[in-house]
Order: sequence, then structure tokens, then C-alpha cells
Amino acid sequence: KQSIKISLFVNHFSQHRLFCSISKLLRAQDANNHKTLSIKPLPYRVLVNSMTMTKRSIPEEVEVNQKNGMWKKGKAPIVPVTVLTGFLGSGKTTLMNHILNDQTHGMKFAVIENEFGDVGIDEKILSENVDEEVIEVMNGCICCTVRGDLVEALKKLYKRVETFNGIIIETTGLADPAPVIQTFFVDEDVQKMYKLDSVITVTDAKHIIPRLDEKKPEGVENEAVEQVVFADKIILNKTDLAKDEDELKMIEGRLRELNPQAPILRCEHSKISPKELLNIGAFDLKRVLEFEPEFLDDPDAEHQHDTSVVSTSCKIEGEVNIMMMQCWIQRLIMEDGANLYRYKGVIAVKGKDEPFVFQGVGMMFSGDFQGKWGPNEKRESRFVFIGKDIDTVFLKEAFEACRVNNKLRFPVGTMVEANVGKWEVGEVIKQWDDGNAYRIRLKSNGTECWAPVDVNGYVRATS
Repeated sequence: KQSIKISLFVNHFSQHRLFCSISKLLRAQDANNHKTLSIKPLPYRVLVNSMTMTKRSIPEEVEVNQKNGMWKKGKAPIVPVTVLTGFLGSGKTTLMNHILNDQTHGMKFAVIENEFGDVGIDEKILSENVDEEVIEVMNGCICCTVRGDLVEALKKLYKRVETFNGIIIETTGLADPAPVIQTFFVDEDVQKMYKLDSVITVTDAKHIIPRLDEKKPEGVENEAVEQVVFADKIILNKTDLAKDEDELKMIEGRLRELNPQAPILRCEHSKISPKELLNIGAFDLKRVLEFEPEFLDDPDAEHQHDTSVVSTSCKIEGEVNIMMMQCWIQRLIMEDGANLYRYKGVIAVKGKDEPFVFQGVGMMFSGDFQGKWGPNEKRESRFVFIGKDIDTVFLKEAFEACRVNNKLRFPVGTMVEANVGKWEVGEVIKQWDDGNAYRIRLKSNGTECWAPVDVNGYVRATS
């Protein structure tokens, strides 16, 4: 879903619904004590629609099953590569889902992903019906993304070139795409194996203008600007969130000021035909050299990074009280939404058999229960937050505070008092009902109500 959704979960309470307050878990941020964390090495994930590894070296000839639409026997192929870029939350992962599930393009892809943060979330968001293998490599620079590691991954992938006929590289939303592009022109081996087909930039109609206008420290590139400038095609996504046609035309005007040659394709929910994006032969090195003549001069030159942009991730075993989680997220979005570039999470909810998968950009949040936990799968919750000047310690502490640590006070069958605007006697008929601590049947009229949290403000022992 690409819509504003502050209230995360289904309301079961009708007139007896009570909203929890966990202000004790939330502390004010002290700017004087704020410390920016250094950026950690980043994992690269290589996803391939095949599980069979080939051990031979780079092939001079390739034999394939033509029924699968792979390469014909003969000279080793030059594989087309599409670079998919765009700022955090623009819709790249959703677009990747559409491409991987679309049958009209008739292609098989290896997908190389780079994530900002050390807890992987996207495998829960990417469609689960894609048969994929994950290879992890490391890289310590968020802007230089791939260079050395990408070269290594590309060469390794080429040993199994008969299993795919195209590659898609999805860069992190905080990456300048230039180093990725340079890779295909500065390494001789890569040049013999691959050709850069196009750079596709996904932009978010709701947030792209503030990202383009964001002031950076001296010497630091604005990543959103660079992503637009290098694009061969620009996708203007989430057009349904624009105020009107005039706003969309204004956004398109700003994009054309930066890149007058790239076609702009409008869409909602990243729904666009893959045929518009793949095997289009759109990349033109001459165009890049016109606006950046030194593009290929020194690809390993040092450059500065915006140290105010940080990521934090957290993983906790056990299950989470979803009502406390809801209150925390609501408070966080209201207070710090403008500084939250991207956040994702997979939550093990007490009282639910399905994991809750959420993601958001700024004050836009969406999430739902997806799939089922496996019979032997460990119940754990994970999140990644990326933002500007965010208090990483506070985020982790608040997330930990939502974990269910203790047994509930009142067993099923216990008579208690429930706060439904006034205190009424009722019987506990179920614990952890759909994420709520208690389900209670009132003695006076048989009405059922729910206590979201096991605290005296909602439910207490009879006097």
C-alpha cells in the first residue's frame, strides 16, 4: 500500500476500545548528547532464479536448453545490465516484485541488491514465490556501493551465465549511482562479459522535491539529484499522492531541469510494464561525459559522505506486544517523521501466527500480516531505520521495551475488573487474543472487550 496509514492494526474494540500510552518508554532526544554512528560495512545480496551452481570457469562456449529461453550455443554472450536506483522509499522493491513476477518479458535475471543496514528485511518484502539464492559480500562505503565487490560478484555470476540472460542491480537509496556505472567501463574483464543497458531512476511524487532541495555539507553530493541526472528513464511513482495535475507538472519540470533527455513515465504503486525498462539500449556514455567530463578519470578518488545520515538496526528474539508497538510507531512518526528516510521491519506478534511486515517513508506507513511462521522457525523481530540525525540508542531501547517478557497476571477464568470508561467486573476468557493481552466478558451484560496491555490502567484484580 502506498497511502498514509498511521493506525497500524485492526480495531476490535468498538465502543470499549482503549488506546494505550507508553510515554514512559519514550524519552526526549537530547541534542547535546546525540552521537552519529559510523556507517558499517554493507552486505551485498545476489539473487539468482536458479539453485544450481556451475564450477567451471568463464565459458568460451555456452550450451543451454533453448526451451528455457537462455543463450544459444556459441560465443560467450555479453549480458545486458539494468541499474535500478532511486531514493529510499521511492518504490524500487515494489518495482522489482513486478519485474520478477511478470511473464511477458520472457527473461531470467540475476538481481544484485545493496542494503543500508546490517539486518536484512527485503527478503520478507520481495515476493516469496521467486526461487532465489543469496550470496553476501561486503563493502564499507555507502556511496561507492559496489565497485570492488560488484566486480567480484559479476565475475562469479558469469560462471553460471547459462542460467540467466540479464542482470538487475538495485542500489541502496542513499547511493550515488556513478560508481556503479563506472564499474562497467574501468574493468576490462567486466567489459567483455556485460554491457550497461540502462539506468532507471524511481522517484516518489510525494517526497522527491524535498529530497532534491535538501542542503548537504560542503563537498557532499545530493544523492537524489545524482540519481536523476544519471537516469536514462525516470519513473515518477506514487502519482496518486500528488495534490493535482499542476503539482505533477511542477515535479516533472524540476526533473527535466536536471535531466532534459530522460523520458518520464508516470505510475502508481510502481506498476509499469517491464518492457519499458529492460533491454532498451538506453545508456549513452557520451551523454554522461558531456555533463561530467572527468567521469572516468579517477574512479577510486576519495569523496565525502553526509555523516548526519545514519542507519540503525535491531533484532530481538521472542514476541512483541503489538499494541505497545503501535503506540511507539505513532509517536515516532509524529515527532520525527520528517527525518525518517526509510524504515522496515518484520515483527513476531504475541498471539498471532503470521509475521507483521511493515515499511514506511517519512510519515507514510503501511504494513500487514504476511504468510506464516514455519513450524521450526525462530520467532524474532527485526527493524531497520534510516534517517537524518536520528537517535539510534533511543530507537533500540523503545523497540526492546515492546517485547513480551513476563507471563500475564490473570489466567483464563479469573474474575477481574476491566476499565471500559468505568470499572466493571468480568471474566478473562482468553489470553493474547489477536495481539491483545486479554479478552474479557463483562458480567453485567455479556459484552466482550479487550485489554491491549497487562497494566492496571486497563485491567486489575477485583477489590
